[in-house]
Amino acid sequence: MKSTVYIETLGCQMNVADSERAATSLRRAGYDLTLSPESADVVLVNTCSVRERAEQKVYKRIRQLRSLSTKKPVIGVMGCVAQLEGQAILAKAPDVDMIIGTRATDRISILIERLKDGEEAVIDLEERAEGESWDVSPVERHSPFVAFVPIIEGCNKFCSFCIVPYSRGREKSRTATEIVDEVKQLRELGYKEVHLIGQNVNSYRPRSEEGLEKSRGATPFCRLLRALAETGMERIKFTTSFPRDFHPDIVAAIEEYSNLCDWVHLPVQSGSDRILKSMRRGHLVEDYFRRVDAIKNSKRRLSLTSDIIVGFPGETEEDFQATMKLIERCQYDGLFIFKYSSRPGTPASKLVDDVPESEKKKRFLELESRQFDLQSSIYQGYIGRAVSVLVEGRSARSEEDLTGHSTCHKVVNFKGDPTQQGEILNVRITEAKSYSLYGQQVNRDGTRGVPMRTPAGDA
Repeated sequence: MKSTVYIETLGCQMNVADSERAATSLRRAGYDLTLSPESADVVLVNTCSVRERAEQKVYKRIRQLRSLSTKKPVIGVMGCVAQLEGQAILAKAPDVDMIIGTRATDRISILIERLKDGEEAVIDLEERAEGESWDVSPVERHSPFVAFVPIIEGCNKFCSFCIVPYSRGREKSRTATEIVDEVKQLRELGYKEVHLIGQNVNSYRPRSEEGLEKSRGATPFCRLLRALAETGMERIKFTTSFPRDFHPDIVAAIEEYSNLCDWVHLPVQSGSDRILKSMRRGHLVEDYFRRVDAIKNSKRRLSLTSDIIVGFPGETEEDFQATMKLIERCQYDGLFIFKYSSRPGTPASKLVDDVPESEKKKRFLELESRQFDLQSSIYQGYIGRAVSVLVEGRSARSEEDLTGHSTCHKVVNFKGDPTQQGEILNVRITEAKSYSLYGQQVNRDGTRGVPMRTPAGDA
């Protein structure tokens, strides 16, 4: 009888992609995957450490999973917490049997076998072996229609608040040939959309130009976008972009290819030059505005989202008000707001965390409230427009509704038939919600919708 493995993923899209590749590797090694932690022989938790609260949740979840099980499974901790904490995890969670670093996802079956051979605790925090590469055709995906495709892992930016360079290592780009082959295979398997993912996708710089020779562009990432657009994949999105590496030629590529989607995620973190310098972001507010202007002035109507941290050490009320002015200027379609939390080992952890928690909360709520007003106005502007929606499943709001994302990455709900999952339909927006849109199919007779994509984006 085959052993069964349960994988639970916490954190970002990179973790989802890592879990998919781990599942694929385990399946090929003869293991079965299960959605039930109660009956699994092996329980793996893929972890996030980007914020203190996320890391604290890991140990609580490990205890919960152990108590749920009807047997005594092998417990493994994967991902960023594993890479950072290493053997220290065993002191905090004695039930853990395996500690699997961020570059060891393809070696999990070997680690399990070592446990079976009698080792008490197995730790693998090593780099990938020479010649070991990301699998180009993982079979375990989170969705039958949308696929995450990592193009770069790690980070060389070393922002003072960020733990990622320490948990994920230095930047390492896949070859363009490998990425293009994966996207082609996904298209043949019926996938409609790919998300190119990485800590900083536009920092993509492979060791060789293999696979990019026929593509033009100002940077390797621009050339990769054009090469992937030529594969015929219906929709291509990418996240996250680093402001300093965001070249206007990215916008030019989006304007040239209708299957490059109308959405850019460009984290700014603060609207104060003084705080940006302390964060070691490597750019000024004016530099960021130039990138935003290139996006906003596109021939296509591009959606713009961002990340902001409030309460960074030394942030004054004047600094915070500069951030408030920035969101007015940028008019974000969406904003992820975080209260600063110190991460041990980062340069910022040596600074005095001098903004009281009550003030962090106050600034968070003030920024959130203003962004809500700005965002509501932007969403209202979609009423009457038809947008192209990839149907991903049933809506959580109603059994009669379907849900999906538009090319500009808006959540869109509408009445439809479950058999339409996986189709790209036209939906005319009739109502704007707080964080989603509601509409009606343009083809009301139940026939399959015909995409209304134009060079100018959603029709």
